[in-house]
Amino acid sequence: MRNPDDLGDLGDLDPEEFRRRGYQVIDWICQYLATTRDYPVLSRARPGEILAQLPEAGPEEATPWEETLVTLDSVLLPGITHWNHPRFFAYFANTGSAPGILGATLATALNTNGMLWRTSPAATELEQRVLAWVREWLGLPAHYFGIIYEGASVSSLCALAAARQTTEGYNREQGVAALNGRLRLYRSEQAHSSIDKSALTLGLGLDSVRPVATLDNYSMDPAALHAAIKADRAAGLVPFCVVATAGTTSTTSIDPLADIADLCEREGLWMHVDAAYGGAVAIVPEKRQLLTGWERADSVVVNPHKWLYTPMSCSVLYTSRPDILRDAFSLVPEYLRSDVGDPDGTTSSADDEPAPTDLMNYGVELGRPFRALKLWMVLSAYGRRGIVDRLRAQLAMTADLADRIDLHPDFERLAAAPLGTVCFRFRPGAGCATGDGTSLPAVDDDPYAELNESLMAAVNGEGTIFISHTRLRGRLALRISIGNLRTTSPDVDLAWQTLQRTASRLSTG
Repeated sequence: MRNPDDLGDLGDLDPEEFRRRGYQVIDWICQYLATTRDYPVLSRARPGEILAQLPEAGPEEATPWEETLVTLDSVLLPGITHWNHPRFFAYFANTGSAPGILGATLATALNTNGMLWRTSPAATELEQRVLAWVREWLGLPAHYFGIIYEGASVSSLCALAAARQTTEGYNREQGVAALNGRLRLYRSEQAHSSIDKSALTLGLGLDSVRPVATLDNYSMDPAALHAAIKADRAAGLVPFCVVATAGTTSTTSIDPLADIADLCEREGLWMHVDAAYGGAVAIVPEKRQLLTGWERADSVVVNPHKWLYTPMSCSVLYTSRPDILRDAFSLVPEYLRSDVGDPDGTTSSADDEPAPTDLMNYGVELGRPFRALKLWMVLSAYGRRGIVDRLRAQLAMTADLADRIDLHPDFERLAAAPLGTVCFRFRPGAGCATGDGTSLPAVDDDPYAELNESLMAAVNGEGTIFISHTRLRGRLALRISIGNLRTTSPDVDLAWQTLQRTASRLSTG
């Protein structure tokens, strides 16, 4: 039997070897960030191509470090779709900023689990402080409690679990069975699919979700919402929550938040605002009025990994009712109690000290990585003014692109562009637009769908830019989302030129 004191080579890398490899990794990252524009934005790998180049069995012996780097460059990098590319315009563009990358690296090195205050006091208290900064910058009330989750899907799931907790007749012991499928949740036709997925996960079922019609600008119709709630109550059902959206995924439309807040207050319903994308714009003073009313919500989600230049993943849930959120999730087994066997007394508070917060009690996660560290480094590196300036620049690029589309005789816009995303299509002979397309009626058949699918496939296949699509009232719409920190006006110019050139080629040939 081996002597346990004789570790030999059974430990980790020695510090000098780690330093050597670490320098190589930082050099690799610097080179990558400096040359991202040289890569095709969308990976050209075919299904199974990467898999076929990786050994079926794991290595029996240690793989030389240099060989690992070669595999990274030759096998994995061709399979990367570059979300950090300045011309990534699909979905919602995001940014792994340099300060955020360094923060994520340090968080990985510290390898903390902030499930309890005592398991890393700094992880808990930095999160509380940084989220207070963001809350103030967004103009949300000072009493809002904030917590970081992995993504908006988890944030909304936790918010809806808290909303369910407030429903008369619901209890943790029986769960939703106590209400016999009578709970009803309301969201607009344009809401994110994560809301429906939350209903599935919480055991409510898709029948519990009531899609609400939208107005011409794709925002929720308050009158339709009121009618749906009234009809459900008359049928003996139990409305419990309304999900409003500030920045819908397809068009970035913003629901009439103040009107919805009024209705929720009258009806006694939980109001959750999905501002995962659009919430960040409230940091810009002249844009904050777009979100008027969200400060009255019971819960709000904002994703710093979308438009606050923080690497994936970092989603913030704010709630005015943290006690309800805690009641929905708190479950403390003996082995996680913090008030037992603590000779230093670090988890007990003196009269003049705040009680420690155990963040595991406010969500489904027990393991909680130090996500606040990268957010802190981003906010510290740029400051509020720096972030405002960057957001303004991207909003200006978006508005300029929308104007150019409106002035082109062969393109038309299909939605307003209040934030950083433009929805449009190629329609030869459309003529210069007199509006933003929001008043277009619904159609059953789109004669330009195939043409626009071909246009999107062609430009994405070329690799210069990457765009995505949606469907709006039966029409296929192309989407350009501007939100990467490194995107410049010449990048947007190139995207527009590429679209025009490719569209001209498709229409003539």
